[in-house]
Amino acid sequence: MTEQEIIHTIALTRTPRINLINQRLLVNALGSATAVFEHRHHILDALPEAHPALAEALKGMDALLPRAEEELAFAQKSHIRCLGIADQDYPARLRECPDAPLLLYYLGQSDLNAMQVVSVVGTRHITEYGKDLCRQFVQELGQMCPNAVVVSGLAYGVDIHAHRAALSSGLPTVGVLAHGLDQIYPRMHKHTAAQMVAQGGLLTEFMSRTNADKRNFVQRNRIVAGLSDAVVVVESARKGGSLITAEIAESYHRDVFTFPGRVRDEYSAGCNELIRSHRAQLITCAEDMLETLGWIQEQHLKKNLQNGIQQQLFPNLTEDEQKVVQSLQKADSKQINLIAIDTGIPIGMLSSLLFTMEMKGVVKMMNGGMYRLL
Repeated sequence: MTEQEIIHTIALTRTPRINLINQRLLVNALGSATAVFEHRHHILDALPEAHPALAEALKGMDALLPRAEEELAFAQKSHIRCLGIADQDYPARLRECPDAPLLLYYLGQSDLNAMQVVSVVGTRHITEYGKDLCRQFVQELGQMCPNAVVVSGLAYGVDIHAHRAALSSGLPTVGVLAHGLDQIYPRMHKHTAAQMVAQGGLLTEFMSRTNADKRNFVQRNRIVAGLSDAVVVVESARKGGSLITAEIAESYHRDVFTFPGRVRDEYSAGCNELIRSHRAQLITCAEDMLETLGWIQEQHLKKNLQNGIQQQLFPNLTEDEQKVVQSLQKADSKQINLIAIDTGIPIGMLSSLLFTMEMKGVVKMMNGGMYRLL
């Protein structure tokens, strides 16, 4: 993104009465936030179908430019990357979500488009049982998938234990914040956050000087869900932010997993209910999740490929279909999200492509939205 485009994107995201979905529709329709700004006084000429209230709201973008310029200067000074939704480094999984933010602020080193991303969430009132689960799950994940990225929210409880377990296991870990990158909340997690910048990163959609208000945490949860291939709920009461994250993940067609607990344990009640209502798959260890996702087979096949075991491409396929075949040759089966990341084909187009390939007898759809070669 150019500096001008970043400034206009920031201004658009701060324009009152224009929600996330309409922000994205405007940018998609006109091609850029700069084009939206240039048409702000006569948007109905460019988009006759636009609501008059939207046209009126855009007229206020001018007053927002000084604050946008200030934010860009802060980001540059602090080595924060501004990731626009069309940028290559913007997380592709999140981009596919209808309410993805136009702009993310990122401080860190980890690849947000890594092949394997897992979000670990749960109660802030973590028990010793939960601490053990966090540590063992992340440790096993690191042993079997050494390049996986662990995502959480840097909050008390399960979040911070997941981040610290990842750091101890040598895994990159990304914290999604409910405020700007000019602060760390809770403050006592500042040291861990500094370690994460070097071995992962900190990510937010919020500008500097944004308070960690309650509503921001709910909004933050959708990014935690959207960044990942799967969400793991470690411990949760019957109500809580982690259950909201699990619900959002389900709406994004992500796999949701959870650990069971004793029936009378307060902070296992939410997990047990997720299992009882079939909204999450029961796991007892990382291997359970990896088998469901097909990641264990993928690791084995990668080793075989490194030893020179190659497979032939199917003949008479289009270029995009060949890309899908190449992606699926790396695993016994694979989720559509992973195929999209691997091939660079948008999920909407990929769904149609996979249906055509299924009709050709090249691929087969398995349970859980998994695909495999025939």
